[in-house]
Amino acid sequence: MAKARAAPLRTCPVAAFQKMISGKYKLRIVWDLKDGPRRYGEIRSGLLRGTAGSSEITPRVLSRELKALTESGLIDRKDFGEVPPKVEYRLTRKGKSFVPVVAAIREWGERHLGEPAALADAAE
Repeated sequence: MAKARAAPLRTCPVAAFQKMISGKYKLRIVWDLKDGPRRYGEIRSGLLRGTAGSSEITPRVLSRELKALTESGLIDRKDFGEVPPKVEYRLTRKGKSFVPVVAAIREWGERHLGEPAALADAAE
């Protein structure tokens, strides 16, 4: 009697995508890196721009988000091995292919969440 092979489990692409970009800052980090490589402090400053009433991002949270984006293959971390430490983050080819998706989300938000009240509610 032949044994039936179990079909490999397939992950829903939408669920996989959602898991990859989950987190408060990941989309904003990718959007900030679209203009070229950034150092840790520049990324941190960029996240604080234009966020009325937002508290500062903690170094631990930013490091965790950057590590997750690196592990997912969207960004690359380059350590220059200098003292003081110099590290740059840049989009990978996969990350660059993701920028139009973030741009579409941004355009949708501008169109449908353009009202100040809607933006305030969405930020909470």
